[in-house]
Amino acid sequence: MELKQISSNKCFGGLQKVFEHSSVELKCKMKFAIYLPPQAESAKCPALYWLSGLTCTEQNFISKSGCQQAASEHGLVVIAPDTSPRGCNIKGEDDSWDFGTGAGFFVNATEDPWNTNYRMYSYVTEELPQLINANFPVDPQRISIFGHSMGGHGALICALKNPGKYRSVSAFAPICNPVLCPWGKKAFNGYLGPDQSKWKAYDATCLVKSYSGPQIDILIDQGKDDEFLSNGQLLPDNFIAACTEKKIPVVFRLQEARL
Repeated sequence: MELKQISSNKCFGGLQKVFEHSSVELKCKMKFAIYLPPQAESAKCPALYWLSGLTCTEQNFISKSGCQQAASEHGLVVIAPDTSPRGCNIKGEDDSWDFGTGAGFFVNATEDPWNTNYRMYSYVTEELPQLINANFPVDPQRISIFGHSMGGHGALICALKNPGKYRSVSAFAPICNPVLCPWGKKAFNGYLGPDQSKWKAYDATCLVKSYSGPQIDILIDQGKDDEFLSNGQLLPDNFIAACTEKKIPVVFRLQEARL
């Protein structure tokens, strides 16, 4: 699959790059960012996949987080895809900030007209890793995944639905129980239809209740002053309770500020 380099910048001894390609899963052009640490010049490196939140593109994390310094120090390749297909000319795709463009929710849509393009789950777990492994010095046996908000939801479900694929999963202020929160109900109803039993396949709290894979390391960071925590969008307590019941270790860190 042909990659088109959009940009390349020296950063902490490595290279921060952005590429564009034609996605088979999403049937549109997609961009992803990739940081290649200096260690990647001579060896295959472990990789971290970052999933961003609502409204974000591949630019948000690489522009705001400062992740490149830590990635350079530890020899990590960091991949940050976009959060949805773009420019698909679907009626309503740009009508709201929490559904459609910039809000793919990392599911494979089953409802028309979204099911043709909105297949972010398969893109993140299958197509993109295959593309990365074929074109960059990444060790496919050493990958992990993390994300923020909607992307935290994405990271959790990708890890739970693919036992053993990721060494660890981390999430910052993740949407933990989307079948019960306004964001999730809106997105899942639109992408997956009104049958709520189908929603559980993309809900971390539901998935962890039936998880039977190898031990997985889960870390959640949450700001206690986060307005979306207090208004019931994130629901981390539900996820922690489910992990406790299943005896799945999870580290939950409640921070003083909003993340």
